[in-house]
Amino acid sequence: QVQLVESGGGSVQAGGSLRLSCAASGYTINSGYMAWFRQAPGKEREGIACIYNGGRSTYYADSVKGRFTISQDNTKNTLYLQMNSLKPEDTAIYYCAADFRGGYCYIPTKYDYWGQGTQVTVSS
Repeated sequence: QVQLVESGGGSVQAGGSLRLSCAASGYTINSGYMAWFRQAPGKEREGIACIYNGGRSTYYADSVKGRFTISQDNTKNTLYLQMNSLKPEDTAIYYCAADFRGGYCYIPTKYDYWGQGTQVTVSS
């Protein structure tokens, strides 16, 4: 049984930083693409970062490029998202996703496994 468990969310002031973690079990994160998505109230789920090719390649949405960094630790089978220079518009529930089925890595329907989400709130 595949489980993805996110942690590290919380409340922070604008300009602050958080690091999210996604611990995987029943699935080897190095076997394919992994991704981070977020969903703000009333908005669609947005793909913000993907990592693939054994961690050597990444994709970032323009909204987070230069501020967020996706990485993975294969020995811990854990995915990370380092978030710096946070803005109020980054407020959302953040999800990790696994088992990519091809196409564009930032499309949520391309993933079979999801974590439960972790709330990130950025105040101005």
